[in-house]
Amino acid sequence: MSRYLRASLQALDPYVPGEQPQDQQYIKLNTNESPYPPSPRVLEAVSTPEVEKLRLYSDPEARILVSAIAKRYGVGVDQVFVGNGSDEVLAFAFQAYGGGKVRFPALSYGFYPVFARLYGVSAEEIPLKEDFSIDPADYLDCGGTVVLANPNAPTGLALSRAELEEIIASNPDQVVLVDEAYVDFGGESCVPLLEKYGNLLVVQTFSKSRALAGARLGFALGSPELIADLNRIKFSFNPYNLNRLTILAGTAAMEDEDYFQSCVQRIQATRSRVTEALRKLGFTVLDSQTNFVFTKPPAMSGRAYYQALRQRGILVRHWDRPLIAGWVRVTIGSETEMGRFIAVTEELQS
Repeated sequence: MSRYLRASLQALDPYVPGEQPQDQQYIKLNTNESPYPPSPRVLEAVSTPEVEKLRLYSDPEARILVSAIAKRYGVGVDQVFVGNGSDEVLAFAFQAYGGGKVRFPALSYGFYPVFARLYGVSAEEIPLKEDFSIDPADYLDCGGTVVLANPNAPTGLALSRAELEEIIASNPDQVVLVDEAYVDFGGESCVPLLEKYGNLLVVQTFSKSRALAGARLGFALGSPELIADLNRIKFSFNPYNLNRLTILAGTAAMEDEDYFQSCVQRIQATRSRVTEALRKLGFTVLDSQTNFVFTKPPAMSGRAYYQALRQRGILVRHWDRPLIAGWVRVTIGSETEMGRFIAVTEELQS
């Protein structure tokens, strides 16, 4: 770093993304991307005439996209905020609602502590229970903003809507942010609670279930007042945060419900088969409600398993943190990819 960097930023420990090799020699099961392409409607929407319009600024209000999201989730257009990936939406929320303190699980999405440090927010990181589940009691009437990934990552475990409602109701003077990046794969969404609770902010992404990770598109649903807060920050930072093609692609993906449901169901079915196969091999596998599984091999360390798979052309995610050093997170890929993953795993266990 340079000697000019502000002292408050010199101690930042940045978020570390999963590997993104550019030579495509690996089966990528490490970053929870969809194994399937975007909806065919996306290719139709991103046409040559639209590419030529890239000389023009995008709509700063992204009205066609906001309308499509509002229609899909049964909310008003003033209850939808769109951002450059859900990471940007989360960053704006930490800026907007981190004035006091923020409470989130100690084992969850790695960007939460990064955002807290970046924006000078006092963070309380709450340990999970021994079974890796979240104890709702830890977040009742806690006197600060609550941030919960549901289902959680990297565990894949989820709280019920009823459990989350108890948390939301007990914190009426604080924002409760529910990060639903993986909810489409089996979790219970809190969107139906929006009409009841003005302090609830639901954040979702197009990266997983709608196969647009490279388009960088996320959104938040909440009360008109909360959405106005996020827009105030956006228009003070970058009004054109979404490019023209992403707006079109997101709109097309949101409107193609049949394709969306088909991909989700295929991933769920593959997840079940992979879970069963791993358990037969003696692996511990948590009951995932996401597009990945969190698993512990029976006869080797998590790092050794990760390295052995990598040497054989398969990337999974491993962390050297003591609590989870024995575990790896495996994205659910295509049937062919997961067949190869299981075959290699069987070889390693023999």
